[in-house]
Amino acid sequence: MFREILTRIVDETQGGLGAVLMGYDGIAVDQYFASEESLDVQTVAVEYASVLKEIQKTADILNLGAMEEVAIRTDRLIILLRMLKDDYFVALLLDRKGNFGRARYLLRRERYSLIEALG
Repeated sequence: MFREILTRIVDETQGGLGAVLMGYDGIAVDQYFASEESLDVQTVAVEYASVLKEIQKTADILNLGAMEEVAIRTDRLIILLRMLKDDYFVALLLDRKGNFGRARYLLRRERYSLIEALG
């Protein structure tokens, strides 16, 4: 079920490289890679999991509300992180020239399907 949703997100996003559904503990629930990309989506997501925890702590301290998404742009790619539940998030990696707007839309659209599948 997770793989189907992740595949849909990546394949329907121009420039989509891969996606991983992960817990904040760094354990991947499932993942999908569009190609044999040299960058490991899971490793990227693990590294950003701790950063997400710190961002959420800061938002809580400042009473800013629940974190919904974080975007990171580098000169090589875009990493889009969408929070699902208290303990889970999905990370989508795009080519630098990928369709960022479409990626955001698809992550929002599929968010509830992923939450429902998590139970």
